[in-house]
Order: sequence, then structure tokens, then C-alpha cells
Amino acid sequence: MKERIERLLRDRKKEKIIGQNLKTSAVLIPIFYNQGQYHVLFTERSDQVVFHKGQVCFPGGTQEPSDSSLLQTAIREAEEEIGLAAKDIEILGELDDMLTFVTNYVISPFVALISYPHSLKTDGREVKGAFSVPLSFLMDEANFKQDSYAYEYEGHIIWGATARILRQLIGLLKSESGA
Repeated sequence: MKERIERLLRDRKKEKIIGQNLKTSAVLIPIFYNQGQYHVLFTERSDQVVFHKGQVCFPGGTQEPSDSSLLQTAIREAEEEIGLAAKDIEILGELDDMLTFVTNYVISPFVALISYPHSLKTDGREVKGAFSVPLSFLMDEANFKQDSYAYEYEGHIIWGATARILRQLIGLLKSESGA
């Protein structure tokens, strides 16, 4: 799977979104292998943050002036939000930029393989908790609700920009496999 994702992302041109009044941000799409299958790690934002309160998302945030790149933003935010150390992150590639419709964030998503087991420490101010979903569940179209453009897994609803980013990754994986 690791090699497959790397190849898929290496062989395509990333679509970038640029424009005035857009806030640049980056997220990490952490994937890990456990008990014979791959899982995608998500976070749930706390009710103390300004934007996207209580929403399911990937670890990430706004690019800071001290960040040398959007990749560094994604890695820094993953460490701040869930305690994921840079040494435990292997970047596999980058997906297309995604725009949030209400808050005008341009999100640069980076797909990463992370070590497992991992000892996550969620930052209670920004992140209420973390959970994972088997990639096989996300790949099964029966689990995607087209009418609400969302996944529901064990009481968690994955929607909005997070669902759109996820759908791009799933679409790439399915296009290659012919599924």
C-alpha cells in the first residue's frame, strides 16, 4: 500500500489553489498499519477553537511565518495537536489543494505513513480526541452517504473538506485498482 500510494501521488500533478484573501493551511493524512489492515487517523476538534468546533478533521492548521513550507506546517501541527513526532512520519505524497467554502482556507493535504503503535497526546485546547477508521471501510462505497457527502463511523461524522480530501485519496486508489 505504501508503494502504491507513493507511486500514485508521484505520477500526478498537484492542483494548486491561489487567490487573494485565502488563508494557506496544511493537513497530514496519517495512515498506519495495524492488525492486518491500514487505518486512517482523524482528530476531533475541541469546542474551544475559533473555527470548525467539534468537527472531524485531519491534524493540521494555518501556515505560520516561521514554517518554511506547507509540509512543515502539516508536520508541526501534527506534533502540536496529537504529539506525533516528525521522526514517526513518512511523507508519501501530496493531494490537490482543497478550499473550505465558508472560512476561505486553502488546505494542502499531505499523505503520510505513521508508525504504529503510536502514543498520541491530544492537545485538549485544539483537539478533543483522535480515532481511526479502517481504510477498507472508507473504500467501500456502501459506507459513503452521497446525499450528505459524509461517512459515519462509530458515531463520528466525517464531512466537509475532510470528506472531500478523503474522497480524492479514495478515488485515486480506486482508479488504479479499477474498482
